Amino acid sequence: MTPERHRRSIETPPGSCHSGAGRRQRHCPSYVGVCADGHMQSIRCFACKRVSCHVTLGATGRLSAKAFAWRGPLGRGIVASILVFLCFGVTQAKDGPFSRPHPAYWRFWLCVSVVYELFLIFILFQTVQDGRQFLKYVDPKLGVPLPERDYGGNCLIYDPDNETDPFHNVWDKLDGFVPAHFLGWYLKTLMIRDWWMCIIVSVMFEFLEYSLEHQLPNFSECWWDHWIMDVLVCNGLGIYCGMKTLEWLSLKTYKWQGLWNIPTYKDKMKRIAFQFTPYSWVRFEWKPASSLRRWLAVCGIILVFLLAELNTFYLKFVLWMPPEHYLVLLRLVFFVNVGGVAMREIYDFMDDPKPHKKLGQQAWLVAAITATELLIVVKYDPHTLTLSLPFYISQCWTLGSVLVLTWTVWRFFLRDITLRYKETRRQKQQNRDDPGSAVGNGDQHPPGLDEDLPGPGAAEGEGAAAPS
Repeated sequence: MTPERHRRSIETPPGSCHSGAGRRQRHCPSYVGVCADGHMQSIRCFACKRVSCHVTLGATGRLSAKAFAWRGPLGRGIVASILVFLCFGVTQAKDGPFSRPHPAYWRFWLCVSVVYELFLIFILFQTVQDGRQFLKYVDPKLGVPLPERDYGGNCLIYDPDNETDPFHNVWDKLDGFVPAHFLGWYLKTLMIRDWWMCIIVSVMFEFLEYSLEHQLPNFSECWWDHWIMDVLVCNGLGIYCGMKTLEWLSLKTYKWQGLWNIPTYKDKMKRIAFQFTPYSWVRFEWKPASSLRRWLAVCGIILVFLLAELNTFYLKFVLWMPPEHYLVLLRLVFFVNVGGVAMREIYDFMDDPKPHKKLGQQAWLVAAITATELLIVVKYDPHTLTLSLPFYISQCWTLGSVLVLTWTVWRFFLRDITLRYKETRRQKQQNRDDPGSAVGNGDQHPPGLDEDLPGPGAAEGEGAAAPS
């Protein structure tokens, strides 16, 4: 091809493509043809929402779909860069609070947190259409609107109209998400290590589903699906099993011995299995009512947990990602690994601030990731988020917020002032009832004090040096 012809093909205006050399131009948003040079593919231009001719990077400065494929040069370069960063981080990053099964394992997830946060920031700065279509490079099945589904439907536990299977509504809800709910709350209990905090998060999320079902259709569930299957069966059973596991870990003897110093093969295999248990155990005692600092920290932890749960559903909605997609599962696996480290760093910072003068690095990253996910949801679908709450729901949340704020003010401000005032009055009343114990002036001391002081002989008898 002559240089003049190649230059004309490169300068083809966006929004037009050729089905072959010499054929007429046509605007076709869904058309993928061949550019004027005969071999350059044309793809949809996300900026103008039309088809434009692109070549590989370096010829026109734009990217073709073939060049951006993960098996292409650009995809291999991105994957290689990420792998190099992960290798550097695994070997050089700072160790966290966990050392089992190996510190490098937790350094790896720390570096994955950085990569995921950078990916979220990249998605945040794209247009809505570009961000959704970019996921096609990860999976070609993505980037299409999700079909509408009816999640609530018929809520009869026993349907007399269905003679063949009157309990079909119950069986329809027993899908793969039931064991996922149980496993998820089992692992969350291992992170939080507190019965009451787990119950509060579980119940509050069901209230959030009730409150936001006008925004997301998959929040619309039957009442027995909310409170029986979710709270009591899946979440409750997961929390119970998690607390039993925590009890076993707290009673376990943590005395380690080198593998080669163990005589029998059975004990060696047991030692290898115990490598995946904690090196030592720390019991979490959050004590939220002990101080205002701990109360605000516990409230913040609960809010971040609830926000991360909501982000799971809203991200699937705004990025057009099916609930059963493997990226959704990978995100949950990611939060399971980084969430435990973050909770331990938060507890160390709260419980013993002298050696832990600042919050841990993984805790900061989890907070940043949760906030960035929220910003993506706000940018990609502000209309859904701005749908006003029903009046009775807004009243309930307002009443609950006022009660929590009132209790906080009473517990950490008014109650302390009242206790100090009562203690001052009690001391004044005691001094008024016993005037002989009061000190007259600076040169005098209470009568009877000399009789209580030991003399020199008594001091010598107790081993003290007598005054000369």
